[in-house]
Amino acid sequence: MNTLIYKRTHTGDPNNEGIFGCDDCMGRVRRWAFNAVIGVGGKRPRPGSEGIALKVTWIGINPRETENPTRRGPRLKFEYFRPWDEDGPYFKTLAPNLFRYMFEDQHVRVVMSRSLPSKMQEEVTKILRLAENHRSTKPRVFGKKTSSKHKC
Repeated sequence: MNTLIYKRTHTGDPNNEGIFGCDDCMGRVRRWAFNAVIGVGGKRPRPGSEGIALKVTWIGINPRETENPTRRGPRLKFEYFRPWDEDGPYFKTLAPNLFRYMFEDQHVRVVMSRSLPSKMQEEVTKILRLAENHRSTKPRVFGKKTSSKHKC
């Protein structure tokens, strides 16, 4: 499963309904071919979103485009959607090799899992399993609700 892993600077996109792109975050990247998304809080999120730093903040699996695209890319809903924001598990604990790659060695903001070595791909699979129990035909939100007026 090709997975987009990216660093977030704020909460609010995806929104409470599980729509990725509601604030046009990650614009053109949402057009890329992927089967899942893992959002990870960056080292220095925007003021007000400091609690997401270095945590897995959300997971979406099996994206579908919505009817209302934004100017830079489609809005996406997911068959499986698991948000955590500041309540998420620490990324380094779940995926130490991928953490090192994204935050220490390469300092990348966005990476596709197919480009990663097998050990890191295994860590991605481990993270995706955290969302397996959150299936719905209409994306539902589990956990704390958040909102934001920030734009990417």
